[in-house]
Amino acid sequence: MYSFSCYINECETIQQACQGEMKCFNHYGGYLCLPRSASVITAPEPSSQSEPSVPVESNEAFNPCPVGYRAQGDTCVDIDECELDMHDCQPSQECINTVGTYTCQCPDGYSKIGIECVDIDECRYRYCQHRCVNVPGSFSCECEPGFQLAGNNRSCVDVNECEMGAPCQQRCYNSYGTFLCRCDQGYDLGPDGFSCNDIDECSYSSFLCQFQCVNEPGRFSCVCPEGYELLGTRLCQDVNECETGTHQCGTGQVCVNIHGGHQCVNSNRCQDPFVQVSENRCICPVVKPECRDLPFSIVHRYMSITSERSVPSDIFQIQATSVYPGAYNSFRIRSGDENDEFYIRQINNISAMLVLARAVTGPKEYVLDLEMVSVSPLINYQTSSVLRLSVYVGPHAF
Repeated sequence: MYSFSCYINECETIQQACQGEMKCFNHYGGYLCLPRSASVITAPEPSSQSEPSVPVESNEAFNPCPVGYRAQGDTCVDIDECELDMHDCQPSQECINTVGTYTCQCPDGYSKIGIECVDIDECRYRYCQHRCVNVPGSFSCECEPGFQLAGNNRSCVDVNECEMGAPCQQRCYNSYGTFLCRCDQGYDLGPDGFSCNDIDECSYSSFLCQFQCVNEPGRFSCVCPEGYELLGTRLCQDVNECETGTHQCGTGQVCVNIHGGHQCVNSNRCQDPFVQVSENRCICPVVKPECRDLPFSIVHRYMSITSERSVPSDIFQIQATSVYPGAYNSFRIRSGDENDEFYIRQINNISAMLVLARAVTGPKEYVLDLEMVSVSPLINYQTSSVLRLSVYVGPHAF
C-alpha cells in the first residue's frame, strides 16, 4: 500500500492570509504571520510528491530500551542523534544532544517558530538610546550627530567637538550634542558660524574719537593731530611745548603756547616812541611830543581759542589796574577788528568783557588793541591805555 503527501503554499492560496503590517511566511505544514522587518531561514521545501513508502518487515532484534537509548550489555545508554546524524535539524540550526533525545537550536539573534528560525527584531525592545538598526541575526546602535557610542555599545555620550578640532576660528563652547563658535571682542561671527570677521568700529560712529579713528584687528584706536596728545582713550589735549621744552625759541624770545603749537615772540615788543618799563609793558613818556596823541601805555597779552567756538562767547576780561578818583572809564576796540568779529561789553567802571561775536576757524591770528579811556572832570584830565591782545585761533575745535 502506498501513501502520498501534498505540499500547499498557504501564502499564495489564501487571500490576505496576514493582515496589517504582518507578512506571510510559508513553511512545511502551515504558514506564519511575522513583522515585515523579520527575516526567516527557511527549511528545504519537500518535494511535491514523496516517494511511496512500503511497509517492510523489520528484522531488527528486540530493543528493550526506551526511545533514544540503546542496549549496551545489561544497561541502556543515550543515543547521540547529533553525532550519528539521526536528527532532522535544518542546515541553519545546531543539533544539541540531550538525554534521550535532541533539540534543534537557532543561531543567536533568531528564535524558533515551528521548524523555522525567525530573525529577532531587537529594535522592538529599545535596546539603543538613540537609533537602532536591525540586521539578520543581530542589531547595531547608532547615535545622533554630536554623540558617540559608549562602552556598552548602546548608550550615547556627548562628543566634545572643541577638543576634537572643531572648526571655530577663535572660541569654541561645547554643549550637549553640539558646539557653538564665538568670537573675541571686536569681531563678528561670520555667516558660516565658524569664522570671525573684524568689526570696523570707526564706520559705526564719528563720535568714537575726538579727532580720528583708526580701525585695527579686533579693536580701534584714536589718534590726535600734531601738537596734541591723547587724553584717555578718545580725547585730544594740546601739548604745551613751552612747558615741555620742545620749542625752538631763541635768546630774546618768549615762548607762547597756543592750540596745536607755539609762538616765539620778542621779549621787547615796544616800538618807538614807546619804551619798555617791565615785561610786556611799554609806556610813551609825556615828555616826548609825539606821545601827545598816543596811549600812555601798552600792555601785551596772548591767548588762544579753539575753532568753531559757539557764539556769542566771552573770551577775555579787561580789568583796570589803576583808577583816578572821580574818573570815568570807557572801553573800546581801538584796532584789529576790521570784520566786526568781536565786541566789548562793559561790566562796570573798571572792567569790561571781550566777546567773540562770530564763529571763527583757524589757524588764524588776531591782534586787537583794547583801549580804556579815562576822563576826570574834576581835574580836567584825559588819558588812555591799551591792552594789545594777540588772539590765536587753533586749527581744531578742541
